[in-house]
Formats: sequence, structure tokens, C-alpha cells
Amino acid sequence: MVWAWLKMAMAVAVVLMPGGFPLLLTYIAVRTLRLRWHNAQVEAQSNGREASLRHVVSTLQLKELVREARASL
Repeated sequence: MVWAWLKMAMAVAVVLMPGGFPLLLTYIAVRTLRLRWHNAQVEAQSNGREASLRHVVSTLQLKELVREARASL
């Protein structure tokens, strides 16, 4: 529910604010990193090792961010 309200607020911010587009890109990047970090932690726990934020950031690709942007709008 919170994500739906945040998504709506971001859409309004992009339309009304001059700096709304970078704000939208930041939101999408944080959302994608959060999801990838959670998945890395679950995978690491099942393999008996620790998850590394450095590994998560290094494997993130621009096309994933574009896919998330399309899905969020």
C-alpha cells in the first residue's frame, strides 16, 4: 500500500517539479537495489555464506533499471 502511494507521489513529482526526473531515477535505483539486496541475502543464507552489497551493486545493470522504470510507470 505504501509503495502505491509513493508511486503516485513520484508520478506527480515528475510532472510538477523541475528536478522530478532525477528523483524518479533515484527512486527506481533504490527500489531495484533493495530487491536485489534482499534476494542476495536469501540466496546467501541458503548457501551458508554472507551477502555482499558490493557484489549486488557490481552486478546491477542499466537494462534492469529501465525494466523497473517501465514496470513502475
